[in-house]
Amino acid sequence: MSVKRLLCITNEGNAGVRSACGALQGWDVCTVDSLAAARKVLAQQHYPIGLLLDGDGSLEHDDTERFLQQHHHIRWIGVFNAELLHRPQLRQAIATHLFDFHTRPVDTVRLHHSLGHAHGMAMLAKSTPPHKRLAGARHIDGQSAAIRRLRAHIDKIAAVDAPVLIGGESGSGKELAAQEIHAQSPRASGPFIAINCGAIPPGLIHSELFGYERGAFTGAGKDKAGLIEAASGGSIFLDEIGDLPLDLQASLLRFLQERTIYRVGGTRTVAVDARVIAATHVDLPKAVAEGRFREDLYYRLSVFPIRVPPLRERKEDLPMLTEIIFDKYADEKSPQLKGVSKQALRAMDQHDWPGNIRELINRMRRAMVLAESRLIMPEDLELAPKDDAIILRDGLDNSRGSAERTAIWNSLAKCGNNISQAARDLGVSRMTLYRLMAKHSIAP
Repeated sequence: MSVKRLLCITNEGNAGVRSACGALQGWDVCTVDSLAAARKVLAQQHYPIGLLLDGDGSLEHDDTERFLQQHHHIRWIGVFNAELLHRPQLRQAIATHLFDFHTRPVDTVRLHHSLGHAHGMAMLAKSTPPHKRLAGARHIDGQSAAIRRLRAHIDKIAAVDAPVLIGGESGSGKELAAQEIHAQSPRASGPFIAINCGAIPPGLIHSELFGYERGAFTGAGKDKAGLIEAASGGSIFLDEIGDLPLDLQASLLRFLQERTIYRVGGTRTVAVDARVIAATHVDLPKAVAEGRFREDLYYRLSVFPIRVPPLRERKEDLPMLTEIIFDKYADEKSPQLKGVSKQALRAMDQHDWPGNIRELINRMRRAMVLAESRLIMPEDLELAPKDDAIILRDGLDNSRGSAERTAIWNSLAKCGNNISQAARDLGVSRMTLYRLMAKHSIAP
């Protein structure tokens, strides 16, 4: 029989735990005396069950509520002095954050049943504890075939010190792929410098990338190394490389060929040992054909081209990604929120996700704040399940058809099957009425 793990937070020490719980056979109990100590323990080891021995109503305090909210995946059981339960704030906190609660003097048999029940529910959940998932995690989360192919591709090219060109839609995770390449490479201990080429003003991008010498322009009071130099010994990630001005493309090409740069206003070359990883969401071959991107630079960058799949091509990863986002932003969520409903997951699966991972994060964060029930529903994500829309549309079509058929029958009966009179009563032409009668199989 496996040992069950229990984290107990109390200022009464182990003696207080034994006094409240009696002998806990089969449990591995870790006792701490503060929330700070509990955080240190949970950073190293996962505990599915937590016991909070609260003698003074500390559950009412904001820091305790924040702690329980951050560790919502643990099933917490509280023990309180009975006279404290008249406090409305404490009662609300118990209902919001705890799996179960007991009052002193404690019925140890019932408490042991509560602990066993909580442990059984935790084992049924079978979700990977957040710290374990993150401890050996890669930058790219997911187990879909598309992501497995991408990771296998990255594993092969990471060890080769050559430029990489990452393609993919906006918000699909191109920078995460770049971080993964850097982390798996021999340069992992060096710096990873990320630059969005489209976010730097054109007048500053040259000096930002390549640095400048003192006196190169007004305000240049001293030498300054550029971002490419800062990446020496590591990797430099040039996001949205397609937005780089043509004159800078020539300077970047020279760096890729010679591994040296010129600072703005400088007369000497500076050797830089940095791997270039570039990314773009635009069609670079098309940009080359249109004269907006240098052909020689394109071929220099695309020694190892890879593509990050959009979210619509890896929808089987949605449950995992949703759980990761939920855990990451747990301190922002409304107190009563416990997870994501099956209806919401189904609505996510039916959505095309034009904004990719960025859109998923934004919808989840908004829903976690605004949701009013215990589970996130499709409407919280502002997603309407297509199945429901089809059902609603079909229902409206059927209701409309039934009403139309009844109106025609009643009008014909009222005027003794006089088509012209029935058409006038219905406000349609004779030809329209004949068409509607044929539609509903009504004989004249």
